[in-house]
Amino acid sequence: MDHVVELIHDLPALDGELVADAAARDAAADDFGHLVHDRPRAVLRPGSAGDIAAMLRWAGRQGWKVAARGQGHSVYGRSQARDGLVVDMSALAAVDALSPGAGAGVGASVGVDRVTVDAGATWRSVLDATLPHGRTPPVLTNFLDLSVGGTLSVGGIGPTTHRAGAQTDNVLGLEVVTGDGRILRCSPDENPDLFDGVLAGLGQVGVITRAELRLVAAPDRVRSYALRYPDLAALVADERRVLRDGRADHLQGSVLFDGTGSWIHQLEIATFVAAGDEPDDDRMLADLSDVREAAQVQDLSYADYTTVFDGLVGALRSTGDWDAPHPWFLSFLPGSTVEQIVGAVLADLTPDDLGPLGRVLLYPVDASAFSTRLLRLPDEPVVFPFNLVRFPPGGAAVADEMVARNAAVYERIRGLGGLLYPVSALPLAGADWRDHFGPEWDVLAAAVDRFDPGHVLTPGQGIF
Repeated sequence: MDHVVELIHDLPALDGELVADAAARDAAADDFGHLVHDRPRAVLRPGSAGDIAAMLRWAGRQGWKVAARGQGHSVYGRSQARDGLVVDMSALAAVDALSPGAGAGVGASVGVDRVTVDAGATWRSVLDATLPHGRTPPVLTNFLDLSVGGTLSVGGIGPTTHRAGAQTDNVLGLEVVTGDGRILRCSPDENPDLFDGVLAGLGQVGVITRAELRLVAAPDRVRSYALRYPDLAALVADERRVLRDGRADHLQGSVLFDGTGSWIHQLEIATFVAAGDEPDDDRMLADLSDVREAAQVQDLSYADYTTVFDGLVGALRSTGDWDAPHPWFLSFLPGSTVEQIVGAVLADLTPDDLGPLGRVLLYPVDASAFSTRLLRLPDEPVVFPFNLVRFPPGGAAVADEMVARNAAVYERIRGLGGLLYPVSALPLAGADWRDHFGPEWDVLAAAVDRFDPGHVLTPGQGIF
């Protein structure tokens, strides 16, 4: 046993292990953002939910803070715990085998409409288990190597969010270890206050250990259309049209520099095709005002479609940008002011603000598809995710400047009704969080008082 661990007294018996070697602690003090480095005293590699419960009770008695870490894809130290304990959730990554006709409920194997997985499992491993049976989660993130527990703690959005909501809106039940060390099951009908407090609760109420996820039929093929637009107004107008008439199963838009300092405006839409059917290009492209000669049409299997983002990841790894700092900014804008807000932000951006492979994501979603109480959206029927995906040149110093610019962007959008998607590289204080959660602040605060009264969990958010 590591010498530092030997100095930690009264430890409970564990199925897994507690480690405190320098390599483990250094790894837990870093994340995908590479902007915050808070070193814990120890790292728990749990062998069971019972290990997490026992160590949370122990940490509460010792005055230690605790943070759960999935794949470490936070960009601003949210899964770190200075001088505390980090729980490495990747140690719990099982995906139950699909068995048609099995019963429902957390802890059951799987029915054809659901799958139960450990929170440390990635969405890639979930898809690998369900797709051979013709099933898929309704919403997948573009990058599949995120943990289930990590995205359910913040929301989880992707190219089908415009009609299927967030990943949190497709959860049927959870197993959670509360901040005071109890293992509880929750759903809309069982411990609903815990369910509402955990989903998009930013890790403040409990540690998700198991999740029962809704599944839908997976398409056989996907036909995708990459469309170009002359300006922002034309792009947004067609994005609204596509959302309104429901023609697309996949809907995302982006704005990026073309290498000469000019903006490229593009829309990605796709239709999911069942075996034996043919896509209707005329319907998909009708009444759109894109530059048609620049349109690119592609047919993919559904499996290949879900991994398209891997190509960009490979390019970023080859240039070293994947391992560089990531001062990303993610938000939700009200549809009524989106052109005004985005136009003003784009006017201030330079190629160096994004980097050669950076981009601005912008596309509409139907707010009625969302039901997660703590995933905050502007109070309008149409909402636009608006993300600055930055890969800035120049290392840490430039990245810190980007974080400061994120703060300025946040103030601009907040003044016009925008809300933060709180996975951004942006420090917030307690008053900022009260403002962010607005009328749902009492939901979160009440859940924390009941399930983590010692405020043990997830100090990196800076909420309590």
